[in-house]
Amino acid sequence: MGLIAYIKSLFILQLLVGFVFVVSGLIINFIQLCTCALWPINKQLYRKINTRLSYSLWSQLVMLLEWWSSTECTIFTDQATVDKFGKEHVIIILNHNYEIDFLCGWTMCERYGVLGASKVLAKYELLKVPLIGWTWYFLEIVFCKRKWEEDRDTVFKGLTQLKDYPEFMWFLLYCEGTRFTPKKHEISMEVAESKGLPKLKYHLLPRTKGFTTTLSCLKGTVSAVYDVTLNFRDKKVPTLLGIVSGKKYMADMNITRYPVEEIPEDEKECATWLHKLYQRKDALQEHYEKEGSFPGPAIKPPRRLWTLLNFLFWATLLLTPLLNFACGVFVSGSPLLIVVFLIFCIIASIAVRRLISVSEVNKTGSTYGKMEGKKEN
Repeated sequence: MGLIAYIKSLFILQLLVGFVFVVSGLIINFIQLCTCALWPINKQLYRKINTRLSYSLWSQLVMLLEWWSSTECTIFTDQATVDKFGKEHVIIILNHNYEIDFLCGWTMCERYGVLGASKVLAKYELLKVPLIGWTWYFLEIVFCKRKWEEDRDTVFKGLTQLKDYPEFMWFLLYCEGTRFTPKKHEISMEVAESKGLPKLKYHLLPRTKGFTTTLSCLKGTVSAVYDVTLNFRDKKVPTLLGIVSGKKYMADMNITRYPVEEIPEDEKECATWLHKLYQRKDALQEHYEKEGSFPGPAIKPPRRLWTLLNFLFWATLLLTPLLNFACGVFVSGSPLLIVVFLIFCIIASIAVRRLISVSEVNKTGSTYGKMEGKKEN
């Protein structure tokens, strides 16, 4: 292990990075709360301010991927598609196999200037997660309980409200509904067989309702659907904890653009189109498994300095008084102050670890399989 890699693996440094993220996030959430007064006066100004506030928080996570772990992201697509990145409202369909798949999506959003305005159809439980759920709430993220009878009105209202969004947005959909695991895959393929649908090897059966509803509600706003298929070289299985520890990964993403005009408007035909899309995604993953790469030209969009500069700003603002305080505590020699400070550090480390656990595969809290047989695509 090299010196730099060893330094990145030190728990105290990881704790300080986590401290910056948590405290800056709380500050940002408070400012977002204050901006709510703007909503009835100037909704678009509210949105523009919150887009930039959200960028200031999310870009810290992107910084960990791009600068701390030096993970490289390569996209496989044509230049004509790349030329449209960041210049149109789109729906992103991404496979849900890895803990950091959302982070790889965010780094592409950042490099093409749409990170702050990125959207997702998120599960309701995430609304209760500090920082992440709170920030999404102010961003008008649509939360759903994955029970269509309960979600129908909320989803329609939330999506329709985004039709006049002033910034170009990339709306992420995990059509599989939950992260891939062997057990969930087994259950999903039993459902596919019962419905007479082709079996998939690398994906779960897509739930089409979310996609068809999103496409219908955002008609006239969204101009294309980007199908993104993600994999990692050398069959690595990346984790968010690995990123925090400075481990480098090599991510590859195949991106195909589909103009909305080419997608059927009829709900059943649209659902069939999505199933065929996932069969194509499965074929791409099979190709990657055999060849170690996706087909087509490879493009490496350069990382930008903004994520690093944003983190350095928050680190300087928050760590300077913290380190001064810590020095004062230990110089004072007061056992009480030292114990209180150590308890604070322990609580902070637990909080950071719990935030990381939200993305862990074995702690997603999914009930997939319990209701799957009762759901209809």
